[in-house]
Amino acid sequence: MKIILRGGFVVSGRTSKRADVLIDGEKIENVGHVMASAPWDTEVVDVTDCYLFPGFIDAHTHFDLAVAGTTTADDFESGTRAALRGGTTSIIDFACPNKGETLAHGLRLWHEKADGKCWCDYGFHMTIDDWNDGIERELDDMIEAGITSFKMYLTYPAMLLSDEQIYLALTALKKRGGVCGFHCENAGAIDARIAMLKAEGHGAEVSSHPLARPDSLEAEAVNRVLRIAQMVDTPVIIVHTTSYEALFEIEAARTRGQTVYAETCPQYLLLNDSVYYDPDYSRAARYVCAPPIRTQEDADALWLGLRRGSLQTISTDHCSFTLAQKEMGRGDFTKIPGGLPGVETRGELIYTAGVAGHRLSLAAMCRVLSENPAKLYGLYPRKGVLAPGSDADIVVYDPNVGHVLHGAELVSKAGYTPFEGFETSGSIRSVYLRGALAVDRGEFIGARNGLYLQRGKCTL
Repeated sequence: MKIILRGGFVVSGRTSKRADVLIDGEKIENVGHVMASAPWDTEVVDVTDCYLFPGFIDAHTHFDLAVAGTTTADDFESGTRAALRGGTTSIIDFACPNKGETLAHGLRLWHEKADGKCWCDYGFHMTIDDWNDGIERELDDMIEAGITSFKMYLTYPAMLLSDEQIYLALTALKKRGGVCGFHCENAGAIDARIAMLKAEGHGAEVSSHPLARPDSLEAEAVNRVLRIAQMVDTPVIIVHTTSYEALFEIEAARTRGQTVYAETCPQYLLLNDSVYYDPDYSRAARYVCAPPIRTQEDADALWLGLRRGSLQTISTDHCSFTLAQKEMGRGDFTKIPGGLPGVETRGELIYTAGVAGHRLSLAAMCRVLSENPAKLYGLYPRKGVLAPGSDADIVVYDPNVGHVLHGAELVSKAGYTPFEGFETSGSIRSVYLRGALAVDRGEFIGARNGLYLQRGKCTL
């Protein structure tokens, strides 16, 4: 049976217009005035005055990740379930082999973690935390397996690469048409600042976290990566951009003629560093992530960057821990597991603070949540657009029915939300995954139906 979503406003990366959407099986058959041409037994769903977005894509999640002596609260089962409820119909997680392990081992391990457990469609980036001839030879196998994007770190001992290794890896990726994202912080200077803060007696204070990882050390690492990429002459992605200083370096590289893509996250747009100064340890520790949440001035600069197109995507960096897990750092702020839940609330937060808050247009929201990540990560036009032939991944957003966010009501196993008590402007009414109604008014319809996405190369 075919389905018509009738009476809504179809949102694209350029505009929004009142139109019907005709779904046939897993695909969109037509967009426009389709009632007259529909078969007699077509199901008609009234979505009058709702916005119809292409399914959101979260290209930065960490599910079932062993880190900081523990494992994230959300695995692929609960994480993708939370994602789907929040309108995200595709996620791209990071396969993370350890130093000394092959990329193939990392890919097998992540398939074991995810296959058969996902509620939404899913793909993988591949983390490169070691570099040698064997890793380089494996790049061809990764791209053949649909892994066309990679990630490297300028911090964390278990993942840190030298500038020489980064140069060689980028050169190898350029030959193959792969694209790489970077976590940019200066590891050595951060270690020195941590030692200084502890020596001064501030090791137990959560407020030491942002002091140890200031925006200047993010900006320095961004500049260093971009200068290396300039020498290689290859595009790169700066993930979870947090600050004006980092954005300045990105825009300077573009002025030099470089191709740079940049991502930010809801926590850097809607929160500020005052969260770390709460005298209650648990209330402050729940916000610890890396890079840290910055100042209100930085948040304002990021919103401006989104409007100008300086930032292409909003992902979540969903890396969830329970409040009990956050207790691991009581007495030593460096032992607080770093990361926040966010995959379930992103769409409503960005609509509320962005569109309803007059910081973003509907079209811009579609670009940063759907269209741009689909193009950047080789999924367009299968994903990221409501057009004939595309997957019928559809978010029905009702701007007239808001609610208040409470962690206890969310699917994520973190048990809390960084946005507790946040009042939304509107809400996600329903979600279709490849033509099937998957979520209706917060309730799940059906079961796990996520497919692995073998991705192409960047077209953004």
